[in-house]
Amino acid sequence: MADDQSMAFEGVLETALYVDDLDRAEAFYGSVLGLEKISRAGARHVFFRCGPGVLLIFNPAETVKPPPPGGLQVPPHGTHGPGHMCFRVSTGHLDAWEEKLKAAGVAIESNVHWPSGARSFYFRDPAGNSLECAEARLWNLD
Repeated sequence: MADDQSMAFEGVLETALYVDDLDRAEAFYGSVLGLEKISRAGARHVFFRCGPGVLLIFNPAETVKPPPPGGLQVPPHGTHGPGHMCFRVSTGHLDAWEEKLKAAGVAIESNVHWPSGARSFYFRDPAGNSLECAEARLWNLD
């Protein structure tokens, strides 16, 4: 049996957010944020590359349905209401990201200077999910 050290997680592979309008989400995450689309499955989901991980955008009305016989047996899941995720951004690019978002008409809700000395800012996607751009030192990762 493997020891606890070899059983450690290597990181987060994927993060999921839920939206009611996949077309708006696809335009926002692809065009405004510039994420590379991996795939889209009708009204169920659209997936994007995000650094070394993947951002999954699901329609909760579709993901609560049980999988079809013979299909991938992913258990029903979903949520309602705004979620949260944070994009890791290098210190030197935080201001540029903030300006890019403002230029695209995205309101910046809050700028936070954390006790660790890190900085982050918050904004919303079209579905109301709370998004954040932060320096990795927020979690002592740099």
